[in-house]
Amino acid sequence: MTTYNNPANQQLTPTQRTKIKRVPKRANYETKTIYNILDEALICHVGFTANNQPFVIPTAYGRVDDKLYIHGSPASRMLRNLNQGIEVCVTVTLLDGLVLARSAFHHSMNYRSVVIFGTATLVNDTEEKNEALRAFTEHVMPQRWQEVRQPNKQELQGTMVLSLPLTEASAKVRTGNPVDDETDYNLRIWAGVLPLQMIPGKAIADERLIEGIEVPEYVKNYSKTTSS
Repeated sequence: MTTYNNPANQQLTPTQRTKIKRVPKRANYETKTIYNILDEALICHVGFTANNQPFVIPTAYGRVDDKLYIHGSPASRMLRNLNQGIEVCVTVTLLDGLVLARSAFHHSMNYRSVVIFGTATLVNDTEEKNEALRAFTEHVMPQRWQEVRQPNKQELQGTMVLSLPLTEASAKVRTGNPVDDETDYNLRIWAGVLPLQMIPGKAIADERLIEGIEVPEYVKNYSKTTSS
């Protein structure tokens, strides 16, 4: 599991945009919860508007302290638009289980999600850019950065990195059993939770891999979970 820099746990003040209105008891504004969800998930969805057209783009990301980093080609429409200082909404969701109730109406899912609002800024500082690229790599595969070839000058120049502060964010979490109408608990219908988790398979070597190179232990023991 990747070791991330975690500032002291804080309670973010809900804003008009981050305040959970639908089932507010599931809301969580603690940075510890928000960061744990971000560190465990692999894909975020970036929502923005360009030329009066809404877009939602799935992409990889990395987190360092209280900043979320997004990267890609300078030719990327998403990054080009975000670099103009437009507002962005980033979402991340972890699905933990299917909640099967006695009635169709009360079926649900157990999940952990984060919504972030803000304005992304371009990262020009070389040291910060390198740290962001390390965070991307370590987020996907812990311990990988120290083994691979580091980005060269041309690769750094050909990569755009944007930073989004994690100051306007909220988490929403559902756990537990289905909640049925009281009269439905007497129905002879199975109800409960079917847990779901992402489980890695056996590593498949590149067909051009040099003979004799073994699968690293960190690949064999890969796990994308964080401590609660």
